[in-house]
Amino acid sequence: MREYLLVLCVAAAVTYLLTPVARRFAIRTGAMAEPRDRDVHAIPTPRLGGLAMYAGVCAAFLVAGSLPALSRVFAYSDVQAVVVAGGILVLIGAADDRWGLDALTKLAGQVVAAGVMVLLGLQLLTITLPGIGAVSLGPEGVLLTVLLTLITVNAINFVDGLDGLAAGVGAIAALAFFAFSYSLSTGFLTGGVGQDRISSPTLIAAVLAGACLGFLPHNFNPARVFMGDSGSMLIGLMLAASVTSLTGQFTYANLPPSASFPVLLPLLLPLAVLAVPFVDLLLAIVRRTRSGRSPFSPDKAHLHHRLLEIGHSHTRAVLIMYVWTALLAFGGVAMSVTGPLPTLAVAGVVAALVLVASSVPLLRDRRPGL
Repeated sequence: MREYLLVLCVAAAVTYLLTPVARRFAIRTGAMAEPRDRDVHAIPTPRLGGLAMYAGVCAAFLVAGSLPALSRVFAYSDVQAVVVAGGILVLIGAADDRWGLDALTKLAGQVVAAGVMVLLGLQLLTITLPGIGAVSLGPEGVLLTVLLTLITVNAINFVDGLDGLAAGVGAIAALAFFAFSYSLSTGFLTGGVGQDRISSPTLIAAVLAGACLGFLPHNFNPARVFMGDSGSMLIGLMLAASVTSLTGQFTYANLPPSASFPVLLPLLLPLAVLAVPFVDLLLAIVRRTRSGRSPFSPDKAHLHHRLLEIGHSHTRAVLIMYVWTALLAFGGVAMSVTGPLPTLAVAGVVAALVLVASSVPLLRDRRPGL
């Protein structure tokens, strides 16, 4: 655990220290986010924060490679695949932040990055289903890996609409993955049966959490710099890589019968952790397609925009999105410890409270005499 905390802190510290450098570079190169009709910021804001995040990620992996326990992770190609594929997406995102790329060009770049990740050995090879066993994946494993990466990258990209939102959601998601995969690697959830290779997704998640937390102080409302597509696509890729490594490389063959419920978590947790951005992505695709527009055409009807429309402040809307993400993400992790029924009972109460808090402006406006 101490080594994971160290690399998390390294990623956070390097990202935090280099973000002002990335901000100045963005100003000098003209990589500025000019206010548009669908935007909520009122003044031009520098982008390219993703460059600092990527530097923090690389620095943390470099430190991890010199640590006794974590250096074993580098016997596999997972980290190398994340660094190379992440670098491709950061370059594409930086180009978009500076010059603006069309949706198809960005999509093609995302496919290339996902393909490179697969070529370097990080892909879904098997999926183990309870009661069925390990299902080997052939060519369809490549397709599923690329599809998962594209969906996750664009889900995080779509949710990046308010100051601090994508960085906070990314940190929460990464910490949830870290908690679950660390528990699996130590055998805490599986009757003492640990899985050494599970260190790969655990390390990726810890590093990503650190980069997001290091960037967040510069990006929280009022933001002094945006992460841009270079940052949001990096978050999406690393989350997809962590999911791929966790789901495709963990075997349940030696787990005791008491671990029957945790067996389901690697299949369900990705959906729980990324539920908020996934739902936002799905609603956006349906909404734009029904109106005859491209699914990638921007608008101002995302979940966070709706919270602003009903009367929440910028900061309160972001915090509400944080709470929903944390409730779903850590609720899924908690199920592996306490079982589904106690967790669902507590989560149901918390969800009801958050729903009421989310609806306060509407309820206030409907009071008689107002």
